[in-house]
Amino acid sequence: MKLTFTPFALAACSLTLSSALFAASIDIDVRDTQGNPLADAAVYVESVAGVSPARSRMAEIEQKNRKFMPLMTIVQTGSEIAFPNNDTVRHHVYSFSPAKPFELKLYSGTPGNPVLFDKPGTVVIGCNIHDRMVAYIQVVNTPYFGKTDDAGKVRITDLPVGKYKLKAWHPQVLAGATMPESEMTIARQDVAVSIAMKPGADSKPH
Repeated sequence: MKLTFTPFALAACSLTLSSALFAASIDIDVRDTQGNPLADAAVYVESVAGVSPARSRMAEIEQKNRKFMPLMTIVQTGSEIAFPNNDTVRHHVYSFSPAKPFELKLYSGTPGNPVLFDKPGTVVIGCNIHDRMVAYIQVVNTPYFGKTDDAGKVRITDLPVGKYKLKAWHPQVLAGATMPESEMTIARQDVAVSIAMKPGADSKPH
């Protein structure tokens, strides 16, 4: 399967920070280089101290109309993802990504066990039967994350006061690109941050 994307950069991610004494919420607006809202961007905040609570959750990526839904999923390490096939045909789900290689051989319905994602990184999944099917999973070492909506916006809540690194990833950012990051201090103040991403090689399941 070969996927070709037009290179682009994330630009001028504007953040507004409002905090209580021990926690804060970040409102993030992500846009492309033309100023258009960028949906399905994974945005997450990692503690500089390297200490983050474990809040693993169950997620689901459905197969329907010969598509994976949603296109983009973000989870914390230690989370499980179910892959129900609600389509009229059988699918063979797989990934060769180093963060989580796995295979769910040709099936209908819901496999007996969800898949555990225990390493951080980007996981690209495909269907061995239908080459146009693709989806992306961003596995992160933090519970502070979100995915932008159609307006390019996302809110990350309940951040304790402290120093963090803000990171972002998008399915159209090509494999091999350097992950942009900005260090920031969470406090009772407003913060503005700009993020840029440079393209690399094609992103594909294999």
